[in-house]
Amino acid sequence: MDSNLLHRQVAYTKRCFFEQGYLDRDQFTQLEELQDDTNPNFAEEIVSLFYNDSARLIRSIEQTLIGANRVTDACSQFREYCLAGNLEGCMRSFQQVKQEHEILKKKLDTYFQVSFFSH
Repeated sequence: MDSNLLHRQVAYTKRCFFEQGYLDRDQFTQLEELQDDTNPNFAEEIVSLFYNDSARLIRSIEQTLIGANRVTDACSQFREYCLAGNLEGCMRSFQQVKQEHEILKKKLDTYFQVSFFSH
């Protein structure tokens, strides 16, 4: 494949990540700028670490949950997307984790308020 074409495809893909909100332009650009001839895959290695660490943290969240089934399910889905390296799935499922967490928090806050006044 022509190297100019390949460079244009890479630039287009990266621009789409920024425009679609998958990546922060400044932060990702800084990450890529840390690459040099001695470590040309630095950004890829950091992204791989991110996926591994985030999957581990999600497992930790799942283990500490209090029976929050919907949050647990959303965490499991997020972890699967992370392990698969599916950026779009990660973004979508992480939003679901946050949404389910917030819904449960509101419901439990209400529950405990009502429970407190019923005693």
